[in-house]
Amino acid sequence: MNTWKKTKITVVKKFLAEDLAKELIADEIQKKGFAQCSVFEQGQEFILEKPDKPANFCSWAWADIHKDLIAIMGGASFPWINREGAAIACCTDGFRPVVFKIERV
Repeated sequence: MNTWKKTKITVVKKFLAEDLAKELIADEIQKKGFAQCSVFEQGQEFILEKPDKPANFCSWAWADIHKDLIAIMGGASFPWINREGAAIACCTDGFRPVVFKIERV
């Protein structure tokens, strides 16, 4: 029996910590043009029926948000979020993080 709840992941924000990148990213990488994450686009959505990584989803971001996804898909809610069955999670790329909204649908 499938106990997973249908869930949507939405890319809500992308950032670039330019000051940290200028200080810490190797010069040869900066010369090529260091920018926001190129894997995701703001507003991009992924609908999941089970907690399997979607095709072309960044493996690093997946590892970072997976625990929150499992909780939401399993029926949990977080008391600090004002909507039942929703969460905000972020990949841990300190230079160009991406923020995801996870919500049961």
